Formats: sequence, structure tokens, C-alpha cells
Amino acid sequence: MLTATTRCETPNAGKYLQQLCKHFAHKVEVAYGDGHGQFRFSCGTATMSAGLKELDITVEAADTGALTETKQVIESHLVRFAFRENLQPLAWHD
Repeated sequence: MLTATTRCETPNAGKYLQQLCKHFAHKVEVAYGDGHGQFRFSCGTATMSAGLKELDITVEAADTGALTETKQVIESHLVRFAFRENLQPLAWHD
């Protein structure tokens, strides 16, 4: 299993995690509670933890292509929800 991590610095981490959980809940398996969320996509799994000023994200997938796809799904949706903050691309660490 391949893994990548990143951190999004934002004072709205909890809000964005909740929005992502609501958005994906009707599409994929979602687990959410106490500032943590997990999403099981067909391409991979994303796990998030919201702090006061940061959203830590870990994605796992079976191969490089699936890992890239999972990262793109999470990042594109996060950027869309945080459009007022003008987020920069996330710095992923594979």
C-alpha cells in the first residue's frame, strides 16, 4: 500500500472536514466523528484530522495511479470548498 500525506493550514479545518463528509456521504463509505474523517473511494482511502488551524490528510492506495487519483479527488474538493481562502496547491509527501 502506498501512502501520501499533507497538511492544509486553515482556521476552518473542522468546517471543511464536515463539508467533505457531507458531500461524499452519498457517494462513498464515510466515517466521521470528533474531528476525524475517513473516506473509502474506489481508488483509495483518505483519512483526515482537523485541528484548530490545520487539516492533516493521509491517503492510501494500491498503486501510483490510484494514489494520484485519490490525492486529486481530495485536493480538488477541498480547494472548491475553501475558495474564499485562495488555497495554494497542497504539498504532498509520498
